[in-house]
Amino acid sequence: MLNIVGKFDVVVVGAGPAGSSAAYTLSKNGFKVVVIERGRTAGSKNLYGGRVYSKPLEEIYPEFKREAPIERWVKRERFSMMVGGELLTLEYYSRNSTSFTAYLSRLAGWMAQKAEEAGAIIVTDVRVDDLYTEDGIVKGIVSGGDVLKADVVVDAEGVNRLILERHGLVPKLLPRQVALGVKETIRLDKQKIEDRFGLLPEEGLAWFIIGNVTGGLPGGAFLYTNTTTVSLGMVVFLEEACKKVQKHVFDILEDLRTSQPFSDILKDGVLVEYGAHLTPEAGLDMAPKKLYTDGLLVVGDAAGFLLNLGYTVRGVDFAAYSGYLAAKTIIKAHSEGNFKAENLSVYQKLLEESFIIRELRRHRKIAKLLRSSELFTTYPEIFVDVARKLFNIEYTSPTLLQSIRESIKGKTSLLSLIVKMLSLVRAL
Repeated sequence: MLNIVGKFDVVVVGAGPAGSSAAYTLSKNGFKVVVIERGRTAGSKNLYGGRVYSKPLEEIYPEFKREAPIERWVKRERFSMMVGGELLTLEYYSRNSTSFTAYLSRLAGWMAQKAEEAGAIIVTDVRVDDLYTEDGIVKGIVSGGDVLKADVVVDAEGVNRLILERHGLVPKLLPRQVALGVKETIRLDKQKIEDRFGLLPEEGLAWFIIGNVTGGLPGGAFLYTNTTTVSLGMVVFLEEACKKVQKHVFDILEDLRTSQPFSDILKDGVLVEYGAHLTPEAGLDMAPKKLYTDGLLVVGDAAGFLLNLGYTVRGVDFAAYSGYLAAKTIIKAHSEGNFKAENLSVYQKLLEESFIIRELRRHRKIAKLLRSSELFTTYPEIFVDVARKLFNIEYTSPTLLQSIRESIKGKTSLLSLIVKMLSLVRAL
C-alpha cells in the first residue's frame, strides 16, 4: 500500500547540473519545486574530468562569473599523441577563454544552492524507486512505500537510468553506449602548477592525450589544472575494455602518472581523491525515443546529452541547458493548463532549436570513429615516428614524405592513412 506524503508542482529527480538548473529556473518563476537527490549532499555523487564551457551557464545564471566556484579559466589547450615517453603535441594559447576548470561536486552544490535560494526544496539521501502514474500519466515519484505527487516530473537521474528502465521508457544500457572514466586528483602547490605548465596566475590548462596511455584500449587521457590540484584521468570505451582489458583500469592510470613526462610534472604531488564514473558516449543513439511523455521530461545524461570530440568533452553545459529548456517548457505548459505530452512536446522543439541537438547531430559520426583501435595505437605510433625522424637528426634530414613512407611501412598504406584522416576531419 503506497502512502501519499505530499504534492508539489514539480518533482526533479537528481541534483546534478541538469536537475538543479531546472529547479532554479522553475522556482524563480513561482513554481513549488522539490529536488530528490540520492547522494548525501547535492553534488556529492557528481564526477567528471574537470572542464566546463561557460556560455550556456551564464545564460541560466546571470551572476555565474561572479559567484560560481571557478578554479581556473582555461587559456592553454594541448593535444598530444604519446608513445612510450615520446610526445607529439599541438598547443593553443589565448588570452580569452570560454571554459574553466572546477570541482563538479562544488559546482553542482552551488547550482543546488541557487535553486534553494530561489525557493526550491532539496531533499538528499533519498532514493527514487519508480515513477508514480495515474491512468498512464506520470503524477509523481515513488520512494520506498511513499508517493510524492506532482503535476510534472523532471528526470535528471544521470547515465544510470534505472527509473526510466523500470518504467519501460528506455532499454537497459549496453556497454557500447557508455565509457568508463577514472580520475585522480593530485594536490600540488599553486606556484608549482603555474611554473610546470607554463601558466600565469589564474590561467588553466586542458590537456588531452591519446596513444599508449590507455594500455591499448580505445579512449584517451586528460589532465586539467585547478588552483592547487591537478586532475589526471582517462576514459575508455566500455565494450572494448570488457573484451581487451589486461589489467585494472586504475593500474593503467597509475602507469600513466608514473611515466615520463608526468612523473616529473606531478613530482611532490599528493593524491587526495580517486573516482570512477560511467559517461554516455552514444549521444542521440542512446536517447529515449521520446524525451517527453505525459507528465515527464528527461534531461542531462539520462537523455544522452554528452559530446566527446576526442580533443574536448562537453557534458555539464549540455546537461544544465537541457534542464533550463525543460523548465521553460513546463512554464509554457502551465500557461496552457496541463502537462500532457502535446504541451510538453515544446521541449523537443526547444532542444532542436538549441545548440544541444545541433551539436550532437553535427558530430554524430565521431562516436564510431573514436572506437577505432587504430586511432589510439597505429596512428599515434606513425605520427610520433614521423616526428622522431624529422627532428632526431644525425647527418641527413629526410623529407616529410620520406619520413611518412618509412613510418607507415608494415602498418598501413599511405592511401588508407589519408582516407582515415579525412574521415576523422569530416566527423569533427
